[in-house]
Amino acid sequence: MNYTLQGKLSVATELLEFVNTELLPGTNIDPEKFWMGLDKVAHELTPKNGKLLNIREQMQQKIDNWHLSRKGQKIDFNSYINFLKEIKYLIKEGSSFLIETKNIDEEISSIAGPQLVVPVMNARYALNAANARWCSLYDALYGTDIIPETREANRRDKYNPERGKKVIKYARNFLDKTTPLEQGSWKDVLKLPQVHNGLLLLYINDEGIKLKNPKQFVGYSGKLSSLSSLLLKNNNLHIDIVFDPNGSIGSQDKASIQDIILESAISTIIDHEDSVAAVDSEDKVLGYRNWLKLMKGSLQTEVEKNGKKFTRKLNSDRQYIAPDGNKIKLSGRALMLNRNVGHLMTSPAILLKDGSEIPEGIMDAFITVTASIHDFKRKENSKTNSVYIVKPKMHGPDEAAFTDLIFEKVEEVLGLNKYSIKCGLMDEERRTTVNLKECIRAIKNRVVFINTGFLDRTGDEIFSSMEAGPMIKKRDMKFSKWISAYEDNNVDVGLACGFSGIAQIGKGMWAAPNKMADMVEQKIGHPKAGANTAWVPSPTAATLHVMHYHQVDVFLEQKKLKNRTPTKLSDILSIPIADRPNWSMEEITKELENNAQGILGYVVRWINNGIGCSKVPDINNIGLMEDRATLRISSQHIANWLHHGICTKDQVMHVLRKMSGIVDKQNINDPAYNRHGRSDYEAIAPNFDGIAFKSACDLIFKGRKQPSGYTEPILHLRRLEKKASH
Repeated sequence: MNYTLQGKLSVATELLEFVNTELLPGTNIDPEKFWMGLDKVAHELTPKNGKLLNIREQMQQKIDNWHLSRKGQKIDFNSYINFLKEIKYLIKEGSSFLIETKNIDEEISSIAGPQLVVPVMNARYALNAANARWCSLYDALYGTDIIPETREANRRDKYNPERGKKVIKYARNFLDKTTPLEQGSWKDVLKLPQVHNGLLLLYINDEGIKLKNPKQFVGYSGKLSSLSSLLLKNNNLHIDIVFDPNGSIGSQDKASIQDIILESAISTIIDHEDSVAAVDSEDKVLGYRNWLKLMKGSLQTEVEKNGKKFTRKLNSDRQYIAPDGNKIKLSGRALMLNRNVGHLMTSPAILLKDGSEIPEGIMDAFITVTASIHDFKRKENSKTNSVYIVKPKMHGPDEAAFTDLIFEKVEEVLGLNKYSIKCGLMDEERRTTVNLKECIRAIKNRVVFINTGFLDRTGDEIFSSMEAGPMIKKRDMKFSKWISAYEDNNVDVGLACGFSGIAQIGKGMWAAPNKMADMVEQKIGHPKAGANTAWVPSPTAATLHVMHYHQVDVFLEQKKLKNRTPTKLSDILSIPIADRPNWSMEEITKELENNAQGILGYVVRWINNGIGCSKVPDINNIGLMEDRATLRISSQHIANWLHHGICTKDQVMHVLRKMSGIVDKQNINDPAYNRHGRSDYEAIAPNFDGIAFKSACDLIFKGRKQPSGYTEPILHLRRLEKKASH
């Protein structure tokens, strides 16, 4: 990279050019002021950042020593908890309080629904996610396993009317449950509904039928006597029923319903962190530019679908007429949040005066917030001039307070009102979980979201208790005591701190995009658990998951949960070690193969192609959404078993080589590697000397020595090596 001096900062020339010529124009922020401010803040806060990372290391060493000194003994939890208090891993909980965040958009405060997470570096994915605020229920049902594949109702290249009938039946049942008629069923509606004096009438016979709850009718488009769409509302979520007597579906439908459009992804996290592979200024500028264009409303990309090319861009707002004749405008896009990186990583895009790299989180905060200023006049994203930054991988209240300090400094430099920057706190590290109330207190004027991240949280659970003993099998983690306690504690603390009706309490990702029937069966557990948002991997998944929020009034559930008995700290801190494991060699090998295949399948894409998140086939050829959090679990799990002698290095190497052949077979015909009529996939086997294979080995065999077990240091180093080799 070439650098240009800006004060005491050496800035990669392409980043400097982006900031000065694309980011700052239109913000009324002078480039000199921006760079002077970043220079001052970066040099002031970098030592504080480093001190917090040192505290992580020191605490972990003390925890390791505590377990080592009691090796072979059963853990006494009273002694363990007292020890954690002594080293200030567990801090004293303060008095009760309520969060004080102001100017929060309704998508966060009062609408419960799905949340998408997408990599910022992929413009098409980002646009799809933002536009997933409104999606076709018919398409979501037709294209997934919600409607079972049978010989008559199979998916084929052309529209299958028999499958379509099952879709329509399912959708009418959904309407009956969410917006029932005062008598009869939506299946029996014979013709276009009409609006008379602000009242909606539907026709099962010659006499008009009203909705059971007439207030659910909130708008329409078209003429009163010939509606083109009907806007209904349930649990603060909109349903848009589209009519077209001449349409391909509507012409075959006795009620002329062409489609049912659901308000689906209420918010979306545009991600600079776990789902991207951004290792240098080139990568960072690509991500920053996409975020800037989203905030300007100018992001677009050329897409080819079914042999047709078209330009995809952000959807416009949706226009309707209210029953009283007034106009209604609804946002056509999900509210966009931005996930910055955590406190650990640094970036070579900017060097400090001593030649060291800038903490990436500080750089992210300055640039992503500046980009958001472009939306303040447009108000196409936030209607309240708020900037929503999701902050991952914080360990405890001091690190949450440091995030608050970063945001305060950014506001001062950019001339923003204090607390314009809102913070999403990801409860995905053990020290944050056990001190969650105090973490929230540290950002009580900014916090808009807490969530549970099962994947990273499991990785930290393994690393934090590495010396305690061999961990249970990975698939058994979901059923361990600490997991359910952790999930409940997040909701309990959020409700006690006044989140309901103000901020989001979220749950984690559904990782199997092709298994939508399973998702619809299981993921209703999230709103029932009191979560007013939960992560989904695709617009289709958002459309199907939003049906759960029609079934469950989350805010009512939160009222019921508010007074339940709080989770026991001892349950949260219970360590998932295997009690005298007597696994057979076959069981051990199977577990190693599952972990190794996942590691290799993900790493080969990350290192060789710079793909930070994608649907990766697992050992059973089921496509699962993989990112660095899943990689952290798998690599730490094998590292733990190696450390405790459950397996040997030779065994692991044998499994890695065997799984390499399987991963190669899975990838060789993957369309992602066939961009020019031929596969450009770089095979791992039979030489096993590529950078990707070395990375997988490093993640396992050096896993115990990585900061908090994170995968980023190794991945970034090896990806830079790969980019340099081209």
